Amino acid sequence: MKPQLFAHPFSSYCQKVLVALYENDTPFEFRILSQDAPEVEAEWAALWPMKRMPLLKDGDETVMETTIIIEYLMLHYPGPVHLIPSDRKSALKTRFMDRFFDNYVMTPMQKVVFNQIRPEESRDPHGVDEARTMLDMAYGFLDDAMAKTEWAAGDRFSLADCAAAPSLFYADWVHPIPETFANVRAYRARLLARPSFARAVDEARPYRHFFPLGAPDRD
Repeated sequence: MKPQLFAHPFSSYCQKVLVALYENDTPFEFRILSQDAPEVEAEWAALWPMKRMPLLKDGDETVMETTIIIEYLMLHYPGPVHLIPSDRKSALKTRFMDRFFDNYVMTPMQKVVFNQIRPEESRDPHGVDEARTMLDMAYGFLDDAMAKTEWAAGDRFSLADCAAAPSLFYADWVHPIPETFANVRAYRARLLARPSFARAVDEARPYRHFFPLGAPDRD
């Protein structure tokens, strides 16, 4: 039986796991979460009361949180692309960069997006300013980090790049990466050219009209 992924193609965190699955051509059943499929949403909610996606169901195992899902896939469905290095020092750097993208790119990006969804009287302009400042700091750190490397944690595509791809993709929509950060812009372009992420981006195209800030006419 194939593992089931409860997710949505347009979600940044779901794309993070999709990239990992596509990198190794791992067979899985895509259980798309949608109001048009209430039975799928009900099953997902019963499995994970926190109602956060994605979620992986593999037989009797239920796995939550993107990094843990990818770690699980590497343990139980290994493929030719080793997303977590066997060398412990390299693995530590990979896990750090994974947390960097989730905490300092994905989180502030989502703060700006979710603020836009709120009723106008409940919006938090100060929080949005803080999020944009955090993104600027993250871009600066990353520009230095990517000066001499092809991928986020070294010369091989890894878990860190699975996190980076949707993070930088949407962050540049929300708060454009300045031209002065040429290394970050070039890295984002490499991620978009990676077949696994290009597939995830293409699968999400039909949903771009849902983007609260208005999806730009690019990418």
